[in-house]
Amino acid sequence: MDEPLMWMVRAGEGGYLFDDFKNGNYVAIGWKKIGDLSQVDSQEEIKKIYKNNWPDENPSKVGNDVAMIFKFRAILKPEHKVIIYNPNAREYLVGTIKGEYCYAPDQEYPHTRKVEWLGPIERDSLKVASKNSLGSLLALFQINDDTVENVLNVLQGIESEETEPSGEKKEFEQLKEDTISRAHELIKDNILKLSPDDLEQLVAAILRAMGYKARVTPKGPDRGVDVIASPDGLGLEEPRIKAEVKHRPKSQMGSQEVRGFLGGMRQGDRALFVSTGGFTKDAHYEADRSNHPLTLLNLDDLALLIVNHYENFGMEGKVFIPLTRLYWPAE
Repeated sequence: MDEPLMWMVRAGEGGYLFDDFKNGNYVAIGWKKIGDLSQVDSQEEIKKIYKNNWPDENPSKVGNDVAMIFKFRAILKPEHKVIIYNPNAREYLVGTIKGEYCYAPDQEYPHTRKVEWLGPIERDSLKVASKNSLGSLLALFQINDDTVENVLNVLQGIESEETEPSGEKKEFEQLKEDTISRAHELIKDNILKLSPDDLEQLVAAILRAMGYKARVTPKGPDRGVDVIASPDGLGLEEPRIKAEVKHRPKSQMGSQEVRGFLGGMRQGDRALFVSTGGFTKDAHYEADRSNHPLTLLNLDDLALLIVNHYENFGMEGKVFIPLTRLYWPAE
C-alpha cells in the first residue's frame, strides 16, 4: 500500500512557532500581505496577487514562493500527513490534516490548516537519509516516500534499520554530520565568551568579510547604532547598513527593542539587529512590518556567517574567533 502524502511545514525561523502550532492544533505559512485566498484556486491568480505586493522581487523567488503558497492552498488535502520540527529540542511532531484551507487575519502566519497531532519523534531515532531529506529550509515541501515510511514506523515504535548507506559508509556520514554539528556549537560557545565590545568588533569583521567597509561607532548617544557599514565606508553609497549588537545570551529581544532601533533609521538605511539571546515572536513580527529593510541575526546566524565568510576575514576578525580548516573526504 502506498504511503500517504506527507508535508514538512516550517514553524518559523528557528522553530519559534512550534509551540503555537502544537498547542493550537494547526500549521500555517506566512505571506500575510497577499490576503485571503479562500476564493483563489489557481497558481496564476496567486502569482498576480504576489507580484502586486512585491513588484520588485527576484523572478526566481517569486516562482518558488508562489509554488509553496499554491501547494498549501490547493494541493494539501485533509488526511495528508504533516510534520514540524523543534530544533531546540531536536524533536519532530507528526500529524494529520483535518481541515481545508482557512485564512486567519489576526495571526502572524494567517494561511492555516487544522491538524490532529499524532505524536512526537526524536530526530536521532530517524535514519541518516531521513534526517538529511528533512533538512531543507523551504517553508513547505513534500517528503519522499522512504522518509515517510521511516517517520511513520518510528511513530509506531518500530526501530529504524539502516539499509543504505550501511556499515562503514553509514558511520562515516553520521560522523560527518556530528562533527559539523559539534563544530557549530563550539563556535557559538566562543562567541558567547566575547565581551560586548568584542562582539561589536566581530560583527564589523563579518561585514568587512562580506565586502563592506565597516567600523564600530564611538560610545555615546548613537540611538542603538553600534556598527556602520557601506561600500565606500563613509555612508555616502548604498546600501548603508546600521547595526545594533546586543550581547545578552539569556534575554530575547522583543518588539519594543526593535521599534526603538528602527526609530533611528532614515531613508536609504538598512537595519541589522544582532542578538545573542535571539528574538521573540513579536520582534519578528515587528521586523516583518518595518518600513526599513531589517534583518535579525541570532547566535546561530552569527556562527553560520562566520563559517561562510571566514576565508575573507582579516586578522582583526580572526583574533576573536580563531578557526582551523578541516578537509573532509568527498566520498
